[in-house]
Amino acid sequence: MNGETGVLDERGGTAAGTAGDLARQAGDLVAELMAKPWGQVSPSVYETGRLVTLAPWLVGHRERVAYLLARQRADGSWGAPDGYALVPTLSATEALLAAAARGEGDTARLRQAAEAGLRALRPLLEQASELPDTPAIELIVPSLVALVNEHGLGEPLPLPAGMDTTRLGLVRRLLESGGEPPQKLLHVLEVAGGGTGAAAVRPTPIGTVGASPAATAAWLERLWPGGAAPADSADSARRHLEAVATRYGGPVPVGLPITVFERGWVLSWLARAGVPVDVPPEMTADLRAAIGPDGTPAGAGLPADADTTSVALYALALLGMPCDPEPLSVFDTGRHFCTWQGEDGRSVSVNAHVLDALGAYVRARPAAREAYGPVMERVAGWLAAGQGPDGSWSDRWHASPYYATLSCALALGEFGGPGHAPAVLAAREWVLATQRDDGSWGRWTGMPEETAYAVQTLLLGGPTPDNRHKEAALRGAAFLRQVDDFSDYPPLWHDKDLYSPTAIVRAAVLAALYVTETRI
Repeated sequence: MNGETGVLDERGGTAAGTAGDLARQAGDLVAELMAKPWGQVSPSVYETGRLVTLAPWLVGHRERVAYLLARQRADGSWGAPDGYALVPTLSATEALLAAAARGEGDTARLRQAAEAGLRALRPLLEQASELPDTPAIELIVPSLVALVNEHGLGEPLPLPAGMDTTRLGLVRRLLESGGEPPQKLLHVLEVAGGGTGAAAVRPTPIGTVGASPAATAAWLERLWPGGAAPADSADSARRHLEAVATRYGGPVPVGLPITVFERGWVLSWLARAGVPVDVPPEMTADLRAAIGPDGTPAGAGLPADADTTSVALYALALLGMPCDPEPLSVFDTGRHFCTWQGEDGRSVSVNAHVLDALGAYVRARPAAREAYGPVMERVAGWLAAGQGPDGSWSDRWHASPYYATLSCALALGEFGGPGHAPAVLAAREWVLATQRDDGSWGRWTGMPEETAYAVQTLLLGGPTPDNRHKEAALRGAAFLRQVDDFSDYPPLWHDKDLYSPTAIVRAAVLAALYVTETRI
């Protein structure tokens, strides 16, 4: 394919170019990672709503309220379909009620929007038989339902069937005891309520609590109501919140910083697709230094996890700096790898990335096969056993099956051995069968991000793609070239709210366009 392709410009749209232009765009993207070390993440309705309630004193408050009003859907809800609207709608509705109770701005407009949110919430709660597996949803929903009900408007909202306040009560008692909470709990400190023993919590050196604006604001508000913090770690936390709010013009993301997570994914997407890019040596040095004996977190304030550790290790191996994956052993359950110790569920994408990391290291250090070969075989078998009858995979860290399917198909195709070739072919058949008429792919609508994953599934890893795969990939690339504004599409990544790690998504699209440009 020698014609022009579409590339992502700095606004997230497309511009005409060839493979060389794509490589230059990738270089610009990597340079952005250095210029914005905290990461690039879309704003969150959930997180922004919590700041409206918890930190009305923080710079950008009016803009946060305006953001919530502008993001409300015609039916009164916020967020995506299939249960994903519940958490952001609870947060936004409660935030607008709180703002109205304080007498802010156009109180009638705030109450009108909040009442529409309340009308949308009741069916969301009553019909929520299968909520998405987003982090801490069993804590967030009971906490927000209670807050909404405290406003005393009409009949109290119910909890979804099968959900109660037991776990939330345990968490609050743990925090009230004054003991140091588990690090992963800090990311949702805002659920703790007014009686929390926040004095046991300390912000990171950059001022964040749990890599979460809402958690940081909750910590500040519990210790120093109104944000009147002294010049110590609390002042550092306030300054961090101000920096985040200023950067986004008021609204805030669900998690920041995501430094290691972003760099690992961007570099691995580009390197796996063969996109030539000069990576600053300080970036790879920082990535290597982030991996300790127990792995690495996605960013400051978060616990180490197997996913970020695996992708960082894989990226380093692709860049010619293979590092022993021994830190992953702390996440090995004996059957599969957990995201972190104490994880309730299990993730196929995490295990696919573990297989990538182990396989890339063994490829670079063949003598390591004796130690890691049996683990690779076990993980590959576990992944294959989790494939759906239609050839796809689903995962707890992403709303789209195209992300999970790409992760598993690439890992099995590259490091699973010939015995798992049928699983890769089945994944490609599923991708072929689900392409939309306009050449795109997507769970809810044709999406650039999901189309990029589908194209890579068809062309990268495993058996050589046939003409059907190539033709479908070309149609997908044509769709990507026609997209003018990638910000119009909903986020797909799981956190407390759905979010988009925008630099990572841009890297995925660049990788898809590059492989169609150079391999067909």
